[in-house]
Amino acid sequence: MIFAENLFEQPNQAIFFIREAESCQASIKVDPATLPTFLTSSQMFKVTEKDTVILPCEVSNPGPYVLAWKKGIAVLSAGNVKVSPDPRISLVDGYSLEIKEVTPQDGGDYVCQIGTLEPREITHTVEILVPPRINYVSSNGRVEVKKGSSVRLECRANGNPPPKITWSRKNNVLPSGDQTLVTPVLTLDKVDRHQAGVYKCTASNGVGQDVTQDINLHVLYPPEISVEKPLVHSGEGQEAQLVCIVHGENQPEVLWYRDTMQLDTTERRIMESRGSRHTLLIRKVHRSDFGNYTCVADNQLGKTRKSVQLTGKPNPAKFNSATRGNWRDSYNISWAVESYSPIEEYKLLFRELPDNSGSDDGHPQPLHHQSQRKFNPGRENRTHGAVYYNVGNGYGRQIIDRRADWRNVILPATTSQSSGFQSMSYVIRGLVPGQSYEAKVQARNKFGWSPVSDAFTFQTTDTELTFPERPQTPRHVFEENDLNGFGIRIYRSSASLLSTEAVILCVAFTFFDFFN
Repeated sequence: MIFAENLFEQPNQAIFFIREAESCQASIKVDPATLPTFLTSSQMFKVTEKDTVILPCEVSNPGPYVLAWKKGIAVLSAGNVKVSPDPRISLVDGYSLEIKEVTPQDGGDYVCQIGTLEPREITHTVEILVPPRINYVSSNGRVEVKKGSSVRLECRANGNPPPKITWSRKNNVLPSGDQTLVTPVLTLDKVDRHQAGVYKCTASNGVGQDVTQDINLHVLYPPEISVEKPLVHSGEGQEAQLVCIVHGENQPEVLWYRDTMQLDTTERRIMESRGSRHTLLIRKVHRSDFGNYTCVADNQLGKTRKSVQLTGKPNPAKFNSATRGNWRDSYNISWAVESYSPIEEYKLLFRELPDNSGSDDGHPQPLHHQSQRKFNPGRENRTHGAVYYNVGNGYGRQIIDRRADWRNVILPATTSQSSGFQSMSYVIRGLVPGQSYEAKVQARNKFGWSPVSDAFTFQTTDTELTFPERPQTPRHVFEENDLNGFGIRIYRSSASLLSTEAVILCVAFTFFDFFN
């Protein structure tokens, strides 16, 4: 094109030249069929920041007319001459406009224009896609708040399209229970130490890589203490560990006390701290070491204490017999108990459960309370009178309180084991076939009685089956016999050496329910 053969020292010269050309055309009559036409239509270009974009402009029958690129009022090229001083802009493949390493400022409308009498043009729109960038987080990523307060965690980002903000939590779910939550502001109410941790703000818009920034939330609170075992069992010469789990922000100081006396480290007494776990280790326990210990935690926000009891008493017993017996009228119940001193005796309590206390599948269920029992028709609201029996032969004794329906059997220990798990069994006789029962047991060593065990339920069989011979009743176990149907039970030892005169029967009961 003849108008593009000269170079222009200034962009204004190019504009002047184009206008002069257009002025000359005004005096020339042109056949419309000879005018140039565009082979390219207007388009929309979405380009990621720092990429290269080529805006096409193909023309048929260009003739002597000047083709120019403009953005707004700025002329970028005229003919095959680049006018813009921007080194990123160039003409390629004829009159296509190339822009390298685009920036957000390059977005907008680009016009390819032919300088005819009535200018012809196409317009390309360029949108620059910008990956997300986080430009603000609360308190530069470290937030401190007192327990019970509310806190706003804010995260802002820019980019094109506008990014969405997604919250998550490092190695945990959000306090709401959600894995993620899409919101620019995360609000937490009545925070405690369980809400403390690292919260992650992620900005994403589908362009480039998502970006994430952490916000570390610190909750300031007075010490909180939980004890690993409120009751620690040990024995003389053994080792005992008393453990307190202490949480606090800032980190609390932890001290140990025996009653009101603060404890120091000695050869036998060692205090250890590993993270939130604080241990008082007592080696070669003496009898005088048994008692109450307290761990006290203190920081700038408050002081907290928890107690731990060190005892030489046995642990609660655990039953290990089957829940269904092999015989219709008796049951062999067994249990084991951990004690660091020899067990001296056991106290077994058992009672009959109502018929409706078994579950639908036939397995008996515990009975937590039974204060009344019906005996005679028409007397449903009466409770049975108190009847106590005390039978002894030097080996054991059994006491029945018919008012509470519990049978109380005192059994001397039969094992010589000095420590560790000690076992015991007892054959309960005179039971009702197909009936459910509840049992509990306590064990005593030289330091006292253990806590009462958890309730254990068992059931006699209601079918005649052939089983191995029943265990023989030891000397200290007593058989029960009903005396003339009066509800009075006489306990007769199976040992032949026990004479009738050796049995002392103490009966105290009322005949009110029997005669009225």
